[in-house]
Amino acid sequence: MKILNGVLIVLLIGLQYKLWFGDGSLSEVVQLTRELETQKEKLQQLEDQNRILEAQVLDLQNGLDAFEEKARNDLGMIKEGETFIQLIPGKNSSKNDQ
Repeated sequence: MKILNGVLIVLLIGLQYKLWFGDGSLSEVVQLTRELETQKEKLQQLEDQNRILEAQVLDLQNGLDAFEEKARNDLGMIKEGETFIQLIPGKNSSKNDQ
């Protein structure tokens, strides 16, 4: 009986060691769960960015308005016959003057 108890205790210790410290241990599962959540957040951000880029591509394919808007915003271009006016705040102006 003592031998059987000894074998069972050794077996229990071996299984507990594997549970807490071996491959697939609880700490490893928790770490992988956290890493999975981080990857899911990154994936969501990239999917959102892809949707925005896809909308821009469709806009550029469908009309000249998008080209014009892109040229105005990114390149600072103006149409022929338009006058560009830039307002620069004076040195003495403050936010309270508005």
